[in-house]
Amino acid sequence: MPGKRDKALEEEVLNWIKDVLGEPLPPGQIEDILRDGVVLCNLINKLAPGSVKKIQAKGTNFQLMENIQRFQSAIKNYGLPQEEIFQTADLFERRNISQVVLSLYSLGRIAQKHPEWTGPTLGPKMADKNERTFTEEQLRASEGQVNLQMGYNKGASQSGHGGMGNTRHM
Repeated sequence: MPGKRDKALEEEVLNWIKDVLGEPLPPGQIEDILRDGVVLCNLINKLAPGSVKKIQAKGTNFQLMENIQRFQSAIKNYGLPQEEIFQTADLFERRNISQVVLSLYSLGRIAQKHPEWTGPTLGPKMADKNERTFTEEQLRASEGQVNLQMGYNKGASQSGHGGMGNTRHM
């Protein structure tokens, strides 16, 4: 099972989902509660109403997996980066539940960036953009300085090293 599971984080995510939905979740492990995608679709519809139009409450595995795919599409539109979204099989086939939990944690974090969402949030507050503007004079003031990231080596060189393959003489 890839990814070490963090039970405290799973509990925190489940509590956040319960708070957002405003109703208790069915008992059980997180993978059992979320597996059919119904809770996930209801969750994104609370955060962004109308995100998922069709939710299959019962049906074949394929139909239930479509719920998860609709949820994934909706959270991508909501602003979650593609690389933070779990794969359908991670949840449905219980392959990587820790990735599912991290995706939901990220969703809770992204919800803070949406001013229309005033409900419960998850995780630390996200930083706001902090743009700085410099005058032309301030920018020019740094031009004469040697940037240490550019490989300034205070006169050290490889002279006297000999050649490739030689041992270093001390």
